[in-house]
Amino acid sequence: MKSFIQAVVVAAVLAAPVVSFAQTNQPLTRAQVKAELVQIEAAGYNPATANDYDYPANIQAAEARVAAQNAGKTGYGGVSNGTSDSGSNVHMATGDSVRSVYMGH
Repeated sequence: MKSFIQAVVVAAVLAAPVVSFAQTNQPLTRAQVKAELVQIEAAGYNPATANDYDYPANIQAAEARVAAQNAGKTGYGGVSNGTSDSGSNVHMATGDSVRSVYMGH
């Protein structure tokens, strides 16, 4: 009986990662595809006038414009080129009151 319980616990531990695996590549819904098509067309791409010669360049340029528009809409934020300071200036004491961090230990 004790070995049966151990076998069940081991099986549960081995099966837990399979159950909790997050799926990130889910298929798009029709609404999502239509929304993406509207965004691409608003960025200047017209599928009715596309031809074999300029198709890759036109769709890639429109997708780049859409990506630039959506860059600020992510939950992660973009890259910051600025700097930031926090805290205040540190004033060093001089004279007899200067002690090492390790003084008195």
